[in-house]
Amino acid sequence: MTLEASFHIPRSGFTLDAHFSLPPRGVSALFGPSGSGKTTILRCVAGLERAPRGRLVVNGQCWQEQASFLPPHRRPVGYVFQESSLFPHLNVQANLRYGQRRVPAAARRVDFDDTVGLFGLGDLLARHPDQLSGGQRQRVAMARALLTSPELLLMDEPMASLDEASKADILPYLEQLHTGLDIPVLYVSHQIGEVARLADYMVLLEQGRVLAEGRLQDLLTRTDLPLAHSEQASSFVDATVLRHDSQHHLTELSSNAGTLWVSRVDKPVGRPQRVQILARDVAVALSPPVDSSVNNCLAVTIAGISDDPNPGHALLQLDAGGERLLSRITRRSCERLALAPGAQVYALIKGVSLR
Repeated sequence: MTLEASFHIPRSGFTLDAHFSLPPRGVSALFGPSGSGKTTILRCVAGLERAPRGRLVVNGQCWQEQASFLPPHRRPVGYVFQESSLFPHLNVQANLRYGQRRVPAAARRVDFDDTVGLFGLGDLLARHPDQLSGGQRQRVAMARALLTSPELLLMDEPMASLDEASKADILPYLEQLHTGLDIPVLYVSHQIGEVARLADYMVLLEQGRVLAEGRLQDLLTRTDLPLAHSEQASSFVDATVLRHDSQHHLTELSSNAGTLWVSRVDKPVGRPQRVQILARDVAVALSPPVDSSVNNCLAVTIAGISDDPNPGHALLQLDAGGERLLSRITRRSCERLALAPGAQVYALIKGVSLR
């Protein structure tokens, strides 16, 4: 699937003027602060809102242009809203079957049992929505949308209404969207932590316009964009579970950046695991520490040093085996260690800070 979009909507005090294209696989995030136009774009893609000047082409089929507009019921999309909107009088299985029945049997591309397994719903099929937690209800809503066999799955901040416990319940299932689905996902969020855990590609929005778009890791670590200079500035490493240390409740991961120890991950050996690394949690040393509580020490090269909004801080771009990391340190430390681009140093990352 390829998607090329151009939407122009003038409103009082706000104008959406967004142009972007998305890759054919994986999770693409529309990211930006509240009021940047994320949900409006999602509604335009779904056909729930028509941009006066807009064009949308999906898989070579034109869904909207100046003279034509494909109505919502003819667009093969699944839509997951902030609220689960399940039918209260139906149990989980009946809610899921409702989504499946919207598609003729011959056109169904998503298997019922596979979807139940993907979202961990096997023990919940007989329950009604009022017997589910918030995270469980959203898992059902996602599964129901998927069972409509869409060409594109749209998610509008599906965790926005959840408490922290419910978010923790649903995140492992959302993380499987990278590898567990052949259907591309367009995910809306204003929480960078969610995006760093889930997305592969990002469209960065600001005041109704596309500030940048591209591979997520590239945008997170570009120092000419605001993401790298925020309090939550981070990067990520895609790794594989290598082994579990049951005695110390730790998991060892293998990645291009090197070996990483993290708090125990509930995944079998060989499974993929994405690790978010906050810039403020990365220290730098000129040599590997001999006596230290820090479990993770990666050999890196300084790719760049940038100013930070805090004049007492410096932002380092680090290359770790082709993976780009960020480190926020004090300017005093930067000068004391005589750090400069091209220098070979070591990135020190506490295992308890990785998630």
